[in-house]
Amino acid sequence: MTFPTRTNTSSVFLWTLVAVYAVARVSQAFPEKIPLLAIVAFHVLPPLLFALIHGALSYRARGIFVFVALCLTIGNLMENLSVLTGFPFGHYHFTGVMGPKLFHVPILLGLAYIGMGYLSWTLCLVVLGGRDHRLRGSRLVTAPLIAAFIMVAWDLSMDPIWSNLVRAWTWHDGGAYFGVPVSNFLGWYLTVYLIYQSFAIYLYRTSVGPPDLPPGYWHTAVLFYGVSALGNLFVIAPPQLKEVADPTGTHWEVRSILGASALVSLFVMGAFTLLAWVRLIDRSRTAPPAES
Repeated sequence: MTFPTRTNTSSVFLWTLVAVYAVARVSQAFPEKIPLLAIVAFHVLPPLLFALIHGALSYRARGIFVFVALCLTIGNLMENLSVLTGFPFGHYHFTGVMGPKLFHVPILLGLAYIGMGYLSWTLCLVVLGGRDHRLRGSRLVTAPLIAAFIMVAWDLSMDPIWSNLVRAWTWHDGGAYFGVPVSNFLGWYLTVYLIYQSFAIYLYRTSVGPPDLPPGYWHTAVLFYGVSALGNLFVIAPPQLKEVADPTGTHWEVRSILGASALVSLFVMGAFTLLAWVRLIDRSRTAPPAES
């Protein structure tokens, strides 16, 4: 059979992507030596490639294609809708920092939905303790709800940095969370919930069961999300930048923004990562011995 060989080869790629992403996150501590667009790309592309390879193993090519299509369609639709109307995230616009756009939204942002969205979904499945992706009963609803919280935790840690320090987008009316409106996080939750719920319905209706994958398959996804959380601790600002002002004229201390990001990364994203890792340890202890 060729499947074990293909799986082993894919595992090498997955672990390599985790390592590349870890190096990329550390390198952001040296913004004066690396172009900003390159930093943005390395935030997005390794998780994207990870999702495509990891997802193809789990859901086959058709399944991961459905997930990608849902992320791009729903994510881009909601982002463009909010830029034009203010719903659901709030009133804002993107700058040119993230490169080319599709309509009003950077292409890289749309791809970020796929990478981090997939990691958050997989982490949710691990936390729930299930290997069977064909969701049944209450899991058809609870899995999307939990996955959406995991995904929003990532945005909660990053949005004030990307809007105030990186200046990738601008909130027109400011907001309570370091210039970011509360509506942004409610909008994020709604958007990713719609993606996850649609994917859950697809999995419910499909007749293709999950393949028998090695334990490392799950560990790489959990570790990748954890690296994303730890990577936020390496975000720094120029020493001379003490304060930033949002369009309303409200001033925010840079050290407070970075401190809030670190706290969310450690105690929210970190909590999800630790919970999933403990679940994997418990599962490995109770798993039946492999057949020779």
